[in-house]
Amino acid sequence: MTRQTSTRSEEETERWGKGLASGLDPSSVIYLVGPLGAGKTALVRGLARGLGAAQREVASPSFAILHEYADPAGEIVLRHLDLYRLKDEERELGILDLPASVRGAPVAVEWPGEAVRRLLPPTIELRIDVLPDGTRRIELSELVRRKT
Repeated sequence: MTRQTSTRSEEETERWGKGLASGLDPSSVIYLVGPLGAGKTALVRGLARGLGAAQREVASPSFAILHEYADPAGEIVLRHLDLYRLKDEERELGILDLPASVRGAPVAVEWPGEAVRRLLPPTIELRIDVLPDGTRRIELSELVRRKT
């Protein structure tokens, strides 16, 4: 199933992500695909807030690769992978011990490549396009996970 929406600001993109969070479960894997500056991290910020993450800055984990967001009680509610800077995805993801290391909470993945697609197949793919007027067009595709 595919749906489309548009947002006109970072705040609106975040609110849309917050609303999407209510439909996630601990096995959800969300791929975010789009150019730099499209709003992928803003959308993840909304997911984190919608899942009850404690108020703290949600930022792109480009340098750490993985950020975890917890609720006020300390329970992990969302994991956020950003694979933009990986040079050897297969090797570097092996160090993370995927998928075992991300079980028990939804996972949002920015810049998914072939290795992560094999290790952590998506349940939702979000494609974000920036239109000439600055509007973000978000296309949500719900996917059926294949058994591996």
